[in-house]
Amino acid sequence: MQSLKNKVIFITGASRGIGREIALKCARDGAKIAIAAKTTEKHPKLTGTIYSVAEEIMRAGGQALPLIVDVRDEAMVSDAVSQTVSTFGGIDILINNASAINLSSTHDLPAKKFDLIFSVNMRATFMCSKICVPHLKKSANPHILTLSPPLSMKSKWFKKHVAYTMSKYGMSMCTLGMAEEFKADGIAVNSLWPKTLIATAAIANNISKIIYHMSRKPSIVADAAYQIITSHSRDVTGNFFIDEFVLRERGVTNFRQYAMHRFIPVLSDLFVDNASL
Repeated sequence: MQSLKNKVIFITGASRGIGREIALKCARDGAKIAIAAKTTEKHPKLTGTIYSVAEEIMRAGGQALPLIVDVRDEAMVSDAVSQTVSTFGGIDILINNASAINLSSTHDLPAKKFDLIFSVNMRATFMCSKICVPHLKKSANPHILTLSPPLSMKSKWFKKHVAYTMSKYGMSMCTLGMAEEFKADGIAVNSLWPKTLIATAAIANNISKIIYHMSRKPSIVADAAYQIITSHSRDVTGNFFIDEFVLRERGVTNFRQYAMHRFIPVLSDLFVDNASL
């Protein structure tokens, strides 16, 4: 395991939720973190901005660069990457965390919403990776970690929300292909997905508070991500990791610490087939 001290980490969608938790976890090692997200002002239903997370990172012991970025905009991503390299001297790790969720059926999903989830999920993952790769090639231990599920062609993962599934699987296909494409360059490319639902604003605002309390804290994903990106990049690439199993392999046994409510059972996430785990 390698320390993240002075490592430069570019995290998309890091103004709240899982992205924020990963940023704070890395900050405790003394990492330099570029917070690439859209939120600059407080929202009545959403906590956190790029500036509030930057303050938290600095209090945790890291360095922070808040960047206003819409991951759908190639020019904004390119400029943010350039600013990161200019400020911190390079990029060692890319976390493709930004994501849009829409579980509508084929009949109910407007073309505009289809375009949104594909541009934020699949297109942005591809584009951010592409733009960061030239800088990652210069790193001693480069990683790309994408928050996307293991690939499966079981129809049950498609039938209720085919567009969303395709958009998330598109992110995972970037992992599958890029892991092989950049293996000779020593860039580790992996995906990470939660075994259970994670208590994020997307759950609280779009599904229900009950489901929110049947979820785990985002810190479990951050802890698993930390284990992956502190590994030697040439030893770990092309994997579709599940957060709980990453931590079990590292000796963690107490998973109640991650539960939102200690007496309420947690629910499995989408795309996780417990029968095969």
